[in-house]
Amino acid sequence: MFAVEVRDHIMIAHSFTGSLFGPAQALHGATFVVDAAFLAKTLDANGVVIDIGRAHEALKSILAPLNYRNLDDVEEFAGINTTTEFLTGHIHAKLSEVARAGGLGRPGNEIGSIRVTLSESHVARAWYEAPIAPHPSGQDNG
Repeated sequence: MFAVEVRDHIMIAHSFTGSLFGPAQALHGATFVVDAAFLAKTLDANGVVIDIGRAHEALKSILAPLNYRNLDDVEEFAGINTTTEFLTGHIHAKLSEVARAGGLGRPGNEIGSIRVTLSESHVARAWYEAPIAPHPSGQDNG
């Protein structure tokens, strides 16, 4: 597999519900380094996996509504523990939308999978990797 990976970061606040989370049930902050890797079995006619500039811009635009926010106040996340793992899936779904729409400079159906990694610190990270999520309508523009 060939891969291209782009990176950005977000600073958020959130709290969790459930005794599993101990002190993280209280409002706390996190700075996540966010890596998005795009994987393909082959390079396209231009010799690339995807357009790295478009990928970086897509990631930045997806992260912008979360940056410097208390995720507890984001309506879309009402009643959800916005764990690191949850956020990897959320970002993956948004990147899949961009890929399906051809927003990465290559048809989405030519991209094998996307991996989103969120690093909480130098000792902890989580990731979600899967093929591009299918469009909720079942249609794929890629």
